Amino acid sequence: MPELPEVEIVRRGLQEHICGRTIDSVQVLHPRAVRRHVLGDGDFAAALRGRSVDGTRRRGKYLWLRLGDDALLAHLGMSGQLVIGPADRPLSPHVRARFVFRDDGPDLRFTDQRTFGSLLFAPGGAVLPAPIAHIAADPLEPGFDLAALTRRLKTRRTGIKRALLDQSLISGVGNIYADEALWRGRLHWARAADRLRPVQVAQLIGAVQDVFAEALEAGGTSFDSLYVNVNGQSGYFDRSLAVYGQANRPCRRCGSLIRQDKFMNRSAFSCPSCQPRPRSGRW
Repeated sequence: MPELPEVEIVRRGLQEHICGRTIDSVQVLHPRAVRRHVLGDGDFAAALRGRSVDGTRRRGKYLWLRLGDDALLAHLGMSGQLVIGPADRPLSPHVRARFVFRDDGPDLRFTDQRTFGSLLFAPGGAVLPAPIAHIAADPLEPGFDLAALTRRLKTRRTGIKRALLDQSLISGVGNIYADEALWRGRLHWARAADRLRPVQVAQLIGAVQDVFAEALEAGGTSFDSLYVNVNGQSGYFDRSLAVYGQANRPCRRCGSLIRQDKFMNRSAFSCPSCQPRPRSGRW
């Protein structure tokens, strides 16, 4: 699933290519794309017709287009793409919604092979759409509160990686960047979140921010064609991954072989030397 860096790169592309343009028409080509818009695809299209895009915003893994006081909220899911291109290009079978603009320039297409992504018209949501108001600030937001996160972690009797993935605590972090940040912070993914000292939390969040910044510079992480930017290009941060997907390869810091463990129906990757596993009990 695209995480914060990938979604931010898409947001920046949309800001460049569609900000200031007016939507002329909307085609919903698959009902699942707007399944969260309870009034249906016809109402969704009508609500957007004639609206001008004032800007773009993002929180965690969600992004939205500002339409006056309202918003078009998007979540990319596992394979969602928002791609800009010539309006007369062939329509791929995985396009779920198409937005045409009044200037007859490039159109915008929501492509989603696995149909886990979604679009939603959010009245009054220009600043923060109501459906995602419960999601915590992400670590790149100006209003991110490290002290508040540190206090909340003290109440969570869970492993630190599970806490990092909890979007009500901190948004935007997924499996890839959690593993990378924990490696940088020399913390095992099963370390007890409520046992971390404030300095350790600060170092870990600093590692999250650093790995996000580096991934943004590299265009995000692409393992296949399912994540691309608005121009259809893949990112290349996968070349810089220290632990994620590196099982049985030497740790670039100490040379120990990277370990892969089962974690929440997924995997967790770590260095057994740099990130020693907790012994018995809770750390």
